[in-house]
Amino acid sequence: MAASPATRVLMKYLHFEDVEVGDHWTSPSRTILESDILGFAGLTGDFDPLHVDHVYARESPFGRPIAHGLFGLSLVAGLASQCPAIRTLAFVSITEWQFRNPMYVGDTVHAVTRVEEKRPHGRKSGMVTWRRELVNQEGAIVQMGNFTTLVALARAGERKSKATGAKSA
Repeated sequence: MAASPATRVLMKYLHFEDVEVGDHWTSPSRTILESDILGFAGLTGDFDPLHVDHVYARESPFGRPIAHGLFGLSLVAGLASQCPAIRTLAFVSITEWQFRNPMYVGDTVHAVTRVEEKRPHGRKSGMVTWRRELVNQEGAIVQMGNFTTLVALARAGERKSKATGAKSA
């Protein structure tokens, strides 16, 4: 669904030129509900009893049901998608992803995003590598790794030459 003209005026999207290595953001928080875990199981077909069966999970090393690891990955992608709000053209890769701690019903998580690397990519975009962490209410990193995305230039087709500062078309 396209944004309405009013929404486009209110939303300020960053472009490739607007971010620098080391810039960082923290997203709003979100609490994990049992209905989230059951919904994710229904969406993916992953009804492993570790996620959906309280009796089974009670006997596991976790002592209770845990959220799916890929649910956490989806959460960090969603939470970070507007923090920063950036003109993303394509998702390129996920690298070095680690599942460090379980997520339980009632946990409240947020995403921390830091620009790790950026490099030009053609005349209309650049590649940005983001370090993403999903952090729980106790400050523990639940998941972490790198996302690489293709990000639009503010003026597609126009890139300044580093040597001269002159614009090329």
